[in-house]
Amino acid sequence: MRNGLRRLGLALVSVLGAAATATATAQEPDKFRFPPPELGPDYRQPETAFPAVRELLPPLADAAVLALALGLAAFLVHRHRRRSALLALTIAGVAWFGWLREGCICPVGSLQNVAQATADPNAPILVATILFFVLPLAAALFTGRTFCSGVCPLGAIQELVLLRPLRLPHWLAAGLSVLPVVYLLLAVLFAATGAGYLICRYDPFVGLFRLSATTNMLVVGGSLLVIAVFVGRPYCRFLCPYSVLLDWASRLSTRTVTISPVGCATCRLCEDRCPYDAILVPNAAAVAKSRLRGRTALVLLLAATPLLVAGMAWAGTHLGPWLASAHPRVALAEQVEAEQQGRARETTDASDVFRASGEKIEALLADAEDRRGTMALGSGIAGACLGLWLGLRLVGLGLRRTRRDYTADPATCLACGRCYEWCPVELERRRTGRAPEVRG
Repeated sequence: MRNGLRRLGLALVSVLGAAATATATAQEPDKFRFPPPELGPDYRQPETAFPAVRELLPPLADAAVLALALGLAAFLVHRHRRRSALLALTIAGVAWFGWLREGCICPVGSLQNVAQATADPNAPILVATILFFVLPLAAALFTGRTFCSGVCPLGAIQELVLLRPLRLPHWLAAGLSVLPVVYLLLAVLFAATGAGYLICRYDPFVGLFRLSATTNMLVVGGSLLVIAVFVGRPYCRFLCPYSVLLDWASRLSTRTVTISPVGCATCRLCEDRCPYDAILVPNAAAVAKSRLRGRTALVLLLAATPLLVAGMAWAGTHLGPWLASAHPRVALAEQVEAEQQGRARETTDASDVFRASGEKIEALLADAEDRRGTMALGSGIAGACLGLWLGLRLVGLGLRRTRRDYTADPATCLACGRCYEWCPVELERRRTGRAPEVRG
């Protein structure tokens, strides 16, 4: 474990050093994201008397804080193993990355910047934004989903309100787990095609952190927090698109969360206390009885996966023109065409500005048609990816992996530390200073 943490620390220091060198002469982030309007040569931007906390530190310093928080989370999850310390980190995560930093830069939203910059080489992107996207994923490859343990403000605020956790039916949780993948694909598609940043537009908690949310988003965010009192982190588990990437990375992790330091007492206390349904139960007897039936189902699922990919790709392609209406240029073209044909009751500000610009309507309509074709192609690829994910998910369910102990699922475990406080083997280790011998 010590060697793994040392490797992680060296990797993080190397990345931060390279980023600092690359951005020594970079422009300020607001010049990229919020270009100032041209108000005339005599206008002077007033200075802020009391700048916000987020304006006092450069983005790279914020990335360094994220790296330190990830390292601390790894230590608390794998070495210190105390729920109270993880809860303190959760409060700190909400306070710093949530309220003080106003939820921006956010690793969840940064995937849109990366997607746009990948599709458009001319799209500007800060190195700090890349770091916020990469660092939690790199940490997941070494230490599992320690970013979710208390560093992410979106998950931390839900963790703090979880008081009476209820267990969802397995079929319902499995069905809802498809939503983050759909959300991820749509967010990448919209960002890559220039249609907008869905995650930032519909983030349920950043508006609360900034105290500037619209009424609709206040309702959504408040509703999720009410649900989070009884259902463990509903946004993280059933909506967050970044959690899909963390899921994949954590499956390859060299170090995952362990419920007990050694062995398993099969007391089932961890299963009862986990609010995220992340405990994998022993199944050796069931696997032995259903091995032949499982092989037959696996062959059928493998054969059906290409059909599922083709079907979802076809559905995505036909859905593309409808999704393209979300693009500002396509929406403008539809409005202008409706006005031209007398189908619109009144003009809009956007259409008035377009007519005043002198651009030809034919050029606008041609541009909109090109964007519909691009969106159709992109949504077809997204549909194929969704079909492939569904096929692999079904194949994974058909695989019969033998487990003899209660273990934490590396993909869905959010490293909250609740199981530590109930595992008798862990408690005995704390009392005596050494792990007891447990018979298998």
